[in-house]
Amino acid sequence: MLPRFLSINTVPTSPGRFNCNCGQLRRGRSRLLKKFMIVFELIGVVLVADFLSGLFHWLEDAYGREGWPITGRLVTIPNILHHHEPRHFTRHGWLESSWLLLCLGLVVLAVAWVCGWLTWEVWLVVILGGNANQIHKWAHRTPAENGPLIALLQRILLVQTARHHALHHTDPKNSHYCVLTNFLNPILDGVRLWDGLEWVTWRAFGVRRRIDTSVFTGEQAENSTAKLKPERRSSRSQLALP
Repeated sequence: MLPRFLSINTVPTSPGRFNCNCGQLRRGRSRLLKKFMIVFELIGVVLVADFLSGLFHWLEDAYGREGWPITGRLVTIPNILHHHEPRHFTRHGWLESSWLLLCLGLVVLAVAWVCGWLTWEVWLVVILGGNANQIHKWAHRTPAENGPLIALLQRILLVQTARHHALHHTDPKNSHYCVLTNFLNPILDGVRLWDGLEWVTWRAFGVRRRIDTSVFTGEQAENSTAKLKPERRSSRSQLALP
């Protein structure tokens, strides 16, 4: 008789046990796939929010007018001042910088709730969009002003860095509109999306891009900035979308 360790088990594996193992393997793969899908969906939602921040930023930079009744005072004038003095709005608190985005976000949530679309993706887009000005503000502050946590988020590229955002403030100041991350701007600028939208706007409506007076040099820039100085006395008038 062969020793026990040399004996061969000739009893076939139970079909039920084999099917059970295959089922567990399929369920494990399904759970892993779901986790990957959640991660990809999360990244996609962040990029959607980043794109929306860039879209609104481009609209106010390109087509906002100072003389418009409401948006002229609340959005366009602060935006022009920001291009002249980029660090001016860093002295504002969160609510002073973000109340307008907060109001827009509440409207979006209300519409989504009425339509039955109030998913976690909508919530995340609204949360990120509502804080776009704050993330924008971090990109204009020094690491010492931001503190170690925000500086770490910038170093690991979870939020936009100051070096990346500085490209938007480089003449002629018509690129790098997205303010949440470093990842979407190279793609959108590479395909010249904003140039294409401005061409379509001109061909369809006959409206040209607003001239950015902060790109002027010398006496023109000084005169243009001087006109905006009185607006700095009003805290509400310094609100600017990213």
